[in-house]
Parts: sequence; structure tokens; C-alpha cells
Amino acid sequence: MNKLATDKQEMIIRALVEGVSIRSIERMTGVHRDTIMRLLVSVGSTCGQIMDITMRDLPCKDIEVDEIWSYVGKKQRHVNMDDNPNEVGDFWTFVAIDSETKLIPSYKVGKRDLPTTQAFINDLASRLRNRIQLSSDKLALYVTSVENSFGGDVDYGQIVKSYESEPMGPGRYSPPKVVAVEKEYIVGSPDPKKISTSYVERQNLTIRMQMRRFTRLTNAFSKKLENLKAAVALHFTHYNFVRIHSSLRVTPAMEAGIEKNMWTVRDLIEMAN
Repeated sequence: MNKLATDKQEMIIRALVEGVSIRSIERMTGVHRDTIMRLLVSVGSTCGQIMDITMRDLPCKDIEVDEIWSYVGKKQRHVNMDDNPNEVGDFWTFVAIDSETKLIPSYKVGKRDLPTTQAFINDLASRLRNRIQLSSDKLALYVTSVENSFGGDVDYGQIVKSYESEPMGPGRYSPPKVVAVEKEYIVGSPDPKKISTSYVERQNLTIRMQMRRFTRLTNAFSKKLENLKAAVALHFTHYNFVRIHSSLRVTPAMEAGIEKNMWTVRDLIEMAN
């Protein structure tokens, strides 16, 4: 990987953050998929460190959280007694987004259980400068985790959606229609107008569009947990520091006052070398 020209590395990383598959990049660039994967892990690991260092003392005020599904090696229903349950099967990426700056202050890859949820909310709380309004879906794990991390020092509400019992419309994979939306007050005095998960759900769409291993109904998936974590770290660092948000016309990091200038993909590569 060290012998790979910087221009070639930049081409590969640009393709990865735009949702191109490893094998497609191999065909496009002539670089072996193992080399591409090593580059992803190297740059992604550095991106994880960048996120950890820079996302501190944040002035965020309105945070939405959600989780998005993927899997490593095989789907959960195919996991057997010979497999390590901590390394294969279903994995969830927990995501927090600031609705004002669109910044991603915190994320966590793990199982959809209390330890992972608690670690995610603990991490989020440790990065914030002030009291926030927090919104989530109805996942019960959030209530316990928020209470443990924030206590009463948060304004927390949940959005509860009710769906049709049977999906409507053409096609087997048509999503069910939302028939009712309710808002619940959990802690503090959340502004009912701001209890929402719209922005974080839109971020989930961005994740699926720009990380091939999250794309549904394809043969794209992570072979190793290390690869999934590296891809997620690369995505969020690129999103925060490199990609100009269409509605902001700057990067989320610039909008939040964390960084004055837009970074480049080459910056991320040079930090990893």
C-alpha cells in the first residue's frame, strides 16, 4: 500500500466514499482488492482517531439519534455455535446528528443491545458542551441509556410511528405506510416542534447510498468487523470535514465552528501515512 501512488490512493478513497464496491474499484483502477482493503483500513482507522480527537466540547443543541442495520460475514439467522457472535452476524451503527449544523458528533458500531447503546450515549454525552434536546425513536434501550448518561440534564422526547399491518403498493419490498405519529416526553421539557428523527433518518439514507456494504438486497457486506468499522469511520469523517452539505454550502465541521477550512480526501490520506 505504501508503494501505491498518492493519486491512485485518492482515486480509491474517492470511489469508496461515493459507494463504489471494492471489486468495481479493482476493475476501474487495476489495484488488487486486498490492497484496496488495506488502504481502507489504514485511512479508516486514522479517521476514527480524527473523529475522537476533534469531536470535543461541541456546541450542539438539538441532537437526533438512530441506528442502522448491516451485517458482518453472515446474517444473524445463519450464525451457528462455531461462530464468534462478537465478530459475525447482525451489527448496528448508532448515529447522532445535530439538526442545526448537520454535524455527526458521535457514532458506535456494535450489537443492538444495552451495552452498545449505553456506550454510544455515554460517548455522545461526553462530547457536548451544554444541555441539549435529544430525540430518538421508540427503542426502549435509549431510555435507560439516556437516564444513566444524562440524568435529568437533558430535554428528551421520542417519536413513535405506527405502520400499516401489511405493506401496500407494488413489489415485495415496498415499505409499510406510516398511519400515525405520536410524540412522547421522556425527560425534561423538550420542544414538541423539535422532537423528530427526520435528519438522522436522512443520514441513514446517505449511509446506504455512500457505503456499499450497507446497500440492501445486494451481495455487498463486510467480511470482517474491522472493515466495517473502518468504512464507517471514513464515511463520517469525510461527511463532517470534506463533503460540502448542499443546504449549508459548507461542511458540517465548518458550520459547527470546529474547522475553518474544508478538508480534502488527500488530507485524510496524508494523515494516515
